Amino acid sequence: MNVHVTKKILSEGLGLLERVIPSRSSNPLLTALKVEASEAGLTLSGTNLEIDLSCFVPAEVKDPRNFVVPAHLFAQIVRNLGGELVELELSGSELSVRAGGSDFKLQTGDIDAYPPLSFPAQADVSLDATELARALSSVRYAASNEAFQAVFRGIKLEHRPEGARVVASDGYRVAIRDFPASGYGRNLIIPARSVDELIRVLKDGEARFTYGDGQLSVTTDRVHMNLKLLDGDFPDYERVIPKEIRLQVTLPATALKEAVNRVAVLADKNANNRVEFLVSEGKLRLAAEGDYGRAQDTLDVVQGGSEPAMSLAFNARHVLDALGPIDGDAELLFSGSTSPAIFRAAGGGGYMAVMVTLRV
Repeated sequence: MNVHVTKKILSEGLGLLERVIPSRSSNPLLTALKVEASEAGLTLSGTNLEIDLSCFVPAEVKDPRNFVVPAHLFAQIVRNLGGELVELELSGSELSVRAGGSDFKLQTGDIDAYPPLSFPAQADVSLDATELARALSSVRYAASNEAFQAVFRGIKLEHRPEGARVVASDGYRVAIRDFPASGYGRNLIIPARSVDELIRVLKDGEARFTYGDGQLSVTTDRVHMNLKLLDGDFPDYERVIPKEIRLQVTLPATALKEAVNRVAVLADKNANNRVEFLVSEGKLRLAAEGDYGRAQDTLDVVQGGSEPAMSLAFNARHVLDALGPIDGDAELLFSGSTSPAIFRAAGGGGYMAVMVTLRV
């Protein structure tokens, strides 16, 4: 077998697989990359038993043959090649990797022992890949890294009559994003770490979903992916969204981010990075205090609502995370000093962050 492929395209495909395939495992086969060759190009596949991933790389192929190689070693070799056109030549159990003046000989593995990976050909529902990636990226920060409750380590995808919604929560905050979608899909919970890999492979075009038993298969024009889903019921997050808004504040999101960053330098790291918000007479005063001193910053805001003034406190890191997906003006909705608050974009867009307040 002889293959000619550009280094850039091959490296991009290997980069996706490298993030999924473990560099070390008690089962050495899981550290391997399967390469299936056809006259149209190469299909690269790998798994970590939580995610199966397959990626197509266009190439010129003569006498196609399939083989298995150590994934991370092969990717490292390709990245370090001197030339831009890579030649792969398989002779017996030895793979030659050449480019420019570089020539590597790599031993291939037992392809018959490699675990079979299968990806569905039919789709149950299709979503816009760009919208889905944007929505998942907007809420990912709120998923928990703790193992105390499994469903909090995932992101819920809901199909609703008017579109679709993704939701993440760690028990202290909720991030929500609505986006356009059609069709009738299932509600499911995707592990946050799997979402990270899904975001990386979603580009333009459609993301085609196929539902299995405890599994979601996602297909794009270039990539096939199987994701294991989380079991369990996602908490009823809608009950924490305040219904009665007593004070509303609008200001540029960038200005608020910068001000929170400034005062948070002196926030007490042992007290939840506490930053106080005091709204009164069209002003938002931010204050933080710690062992080394205190800081204060004041911003002009557009203020509305029935309450003339209110004092609240938040975790500074949570505030910055909530503001991250917001461009332009941010709208802060408060229902009380001890009630959850809403942060969202003033112009709409479907994104909303709900955060619990710290005790004032």
